[in-house]
Amino acid sequence: MKTLVFKNNDTMPVVGLGTWKSEPGDVYQAVIDAVEAGYRHIDCAPIYGNEREIGLALDHIFSAGIVHRHELFITSKLWNNAHRADQVLPALKSTLADLQLDYLDLYLVHWPVALRNGVVFPDKGEDILSPDELPLSETWLGMEQAQKHGLARHIGVSNFSIEKIKKVINKATIKPELNQIELHPYLQQEKMLNWCRENDILLTAYAPLGSRDRHPSMKGDNEPSLLENPVIKNIADSQGMTTAQVLINWAVARGTIVIPKSVHKDRIIENFKALDFELSADEMEKIAQLDRHFRYVNGSFWALEGSPYSIQSLWDEK
Repeated sequence: MKTLVFKNNDTMPVVGLGTWKSEPGDVYQAVIDAVEAGYRHIDCAPIYGNEREIGLALDHIFSAGIVHRHELFITSKLWNNAHRADQVLPALKSTLADLQLDYLDLYLVHWPVALRNGVVFPDKGEDILSPDELPLSETWLGMEQAQKHGLARHIGVSNFSIEKIKKVINKATIKPELNQIELHPYLQQEKMLNWCRENDILLTAYAPLGSRDRHPSMKGDNEPSLLENPVIKNIADSQGMTTAQVLINWAVARGTIVIPKSVHKDRIIENFKALDFELSADEMEKIAQLDRHFRYVNGSFWALEGSPYSIQSLWDEK
C-alpha cells in the first residue's frame, strides 16, 4: 500500500475505509472485511454513531492476529460540542474507550464550529458559538495536549479553510499536520492542495465518490453524479476499471489520501484495487476540466438563522 509521510517519518496509507454513514450492524463486518482485504487505514468519528461497534471489530482483528495494532492507522475526530480546551481530552478518552484503543494515529477537529454545552446538533442559530466566544486557538490548545499525552500521535483539522488553518497556526506550538476536506473532480480545491503542499500539511479527501447515500435532508435538487459522469465513465471503460476506481485513483494521483466508504465486501475489495492502474496525463487533464466548485456537503446545517456563520464565512469564500 502506498503511503504519505509525516514530518517525523510516520506513514499514513493513502487509501482508507471511510465509516461515515456505515450503520451499526453493518460496520463491524465492513471493518473486518477491509482489513482482510489489505486496508490498513480506518477513518472514524464519534458523531457517526458507530465507534463502539468499530471497537468490537478492532478487538476481534487484534485478538485473532489478523494484524497487530501498530499495523493499522486509525483516525477519529473531535465533535463540535467539546471545543473548550478542557473538553478535548475527555472527548478523546471516550472515543478511545469506544474504539478499545490506547491511542489514535490521527485526531482531527471535525469542524471549525463550536456548539454550546449539551448540544449535539443545532436546532437553532443560538446553539452555535461565535469564533469570539470560543476561538479555534482554544480548541487547538486541547488538541496539542492530546498529542503531548500520547493519546494522539498526530493532530489535524477537518473542513477548515486556509484562513482558518492560518488562525490556528498563528497561536499554535504544534502545527496541524493534516486537513480532511471534501475533494473530488467537481470540487478539486487546487488552491488548498497547493497551499497544503507548501506548508507540509497532508490532505485527506472525503466524499470522493459523491456521497450518494447521504441523508435526504443533506441533498439538493438535481445534484450532479460523479459516478455517472460521461468523462469518468469513458476513462473507466478505456482502463477496464469502474468509475469508483477512477475517482479513487485520481485522488491518490494528486497526492491526497482518500477514504471511500462501503459496507459491501465486493466494493470494499474493488475500491482497494483502485491503485492497480495509472491514469495518463491526458486522462488527468480531462478530469481537471470537470471542476465546478460543487459541494455535496456545503455546511448549511451550521448556517441556521441567527448563527454566527453563513455558508460563505464557513468556507471563507466570497
